Amino acid sequence: MTASPPESLEAARTVPEAVVAGHISLDLYPALYGPVTLAPGQLVVVGPALMSTGGAVANTGVALHRLGVRARLIAKVGADFFGRALLESLAAHGEHLADDMVVSAEEATSYTIVISPAGVDRSFLHCPGANRAFSARDVPYLQLAGVRVFHFGYPPLMPKMYADGGAQLRRMFARVHEVGPATALDLCEPDPESEAGRVDWREVLRHALPFVDVFAPSINELLFMFDRPAHERLRAGAALWSIVDHARLAELGTLLTGMGAAVVAIKLGDQGLYLRTARESARTEAFCARIGLDAVAWRDRELLSPCFAPRAVGGTTGSGDATVAGLLAALLHGAGPAEAATVATAVGACSVEAADPTSGVPDWTGLAHRLAGGWPRLPVEIELPREVMVAPNALGTMVPRS
Repeated sequence: MTASPPESLEAARTVPEAVVAGHISLDLYPALYGPVTLAPGQLVVVGPALMSTGGAVANTGVALHRLGVRARLIAKVGADFFGRALLESLAAHGEHLADDMVVSAEEATSYTIVISPAGVDRSFLHCPGANRAFSARDVPYLQLAGVRVFHFGYPPLMPKMYADGGAQLRRMFARVHEVGPATALDLCEPDPESEAGRVDWREVLRHALPFVDVFAPSINELLFMFDRPAHERLRAGAALWSIVDHARLAELGTLLTGMGAAVVAIKLGDQGLYLRTARESARTEAFCARIGLDAVAWRDRELLSPCFAPRAVGGTTGSGDATVAGLLAALLHGAGPAEAATVATAVGACSVEAADPTSGVPDWTGLAHRLAGGWPRLPVEIELPREVMVAPNALGTMVPRS
């Protein structure tokens, strides 16, 4: 583990606005010339590889940094070549981004080989590495004083966080709430044949969500955890709109806010972002007080923000993490629900315009200019009431971040 800085240096550190913790990896994207099939003894010729930081911590954290948010990252890496490359890459994005990273001499750094040929769905070869050893004890809670939002990503790839019904996940979020920041949680889709695929995720979420202010899963993850037959249909190639309608989204939103989340943001791929907020005034007021939002504006809201049309598609890996970064950045700017969902989908669209997850994300001013320029949205095929749809220009006036 990295040594704690001297007390005088610790006191002098600038308090970040956001801390992003959880899963991190080094991602390798070999350039492919077509679909890849591997047989024993076969050699497949590929092109140069793009190397990028990956996982929720790097993707969401770096995107927040690019949007102008003072961010700090907390994850565990090994004391190996991949670990050094990952830390150097993070430091190149921002001088203090990686100051709180944990380095373990006993663990290997996580890495992922992303197999993404043109026109074919992506596949991944993933080594969890040091993420398997990350626990609630790796979070420096005392250093979270003054932080406005704490985000945790990808517990399905972190066994200590989902063991025993998610006891450590619950304990971590409860302690963060005691310190003061608003909290956010993102998931990833487990391998059905893995240990995480056999976990009762309804139980894990039931324990954790009372201490999660913003829950931002994808529809695929929710169907895996709450409706396995529907998830199997989706994996078999069924269109999302043939499985998910407004009633299903409303049901999931009500279920998850009923479990304790103040805000549920369901990522729908190219169908946009569905937002549902808690009906209970006390839950909304507690969340809004933590981050400085208008509780009246955020109570009992339901809306969908359609995706923005990207200029080009370089790669979709990490676009969900970028969407979460946009949502959190908007909250830190004091946005209302429609504004926050608009920014979230805009940042997600910017992300897919580059081959890696973060280099397409602009700064906050650049994003605002692009949104003000009449950026078109993609059509939504899910049938929704008109009053649920976010207008094309839903920015309004957001409070500048202090």
